[in-house]
Amino acid sequence: MEFIFFIILSLIAVISALMVILQRNPIHSALSLIVTLGSIAGLFIVLKAFFLAFIQIIVYAGAVMILFIFVIMLLTLRKDEFGQEKRKFQRIFAIIFSAFFLIELFIITNYTFFGKTEKILFTPADFGTPQALGRLLFTDYLLPFEIASILLLIAMVGAIFLARREE
Repeated sequence: MEFIFFIILSLIAVISALMVILQRNPIHSALSLIVTLGSIAGLFIVLKAFFLAFIQIIVYAGAVMILFIFVIMLLTLRKDEFGQEKRKFQRIFAIIFSAFFLIELFIITNYTFFGKTEKILFTPADFGTPQALGRLLFTDYLLPFEIASILLLIAMVGAIFLARREE
């Protein structure tokens, strides 16, 4: 039963992630990203990492995405501000790199699902608990955690600067 939920949530995550990329309206892309983050939270629940699932919903699907939508609505870009599409060759490169990525993804899943590699099914007893997450976050991943906080601070200052510039 868990495997069925895993497949369903994975399909929802992949389809909504594709919708993030394929939507032309930035609000629709942000809403598709919320669906993606929600389905990833569901995957955490399937893995019995309840704390991570709730943090995923509260922090990412809640707070961060509300900020994204707020910034998108604050900027209110119109079609005349986009200008002519000058780099049409980027679409060609995007299609080529996407094809390579899908081929690589197929090869990885082929090796994993058909037993060509050892399946690692071991999860530690404290997987997904606040203690284990805090221990990893403040020991092994302290530098990436601090870099992410600085990047979020820079993004917030940039959004405020862009909002003030129009006044």
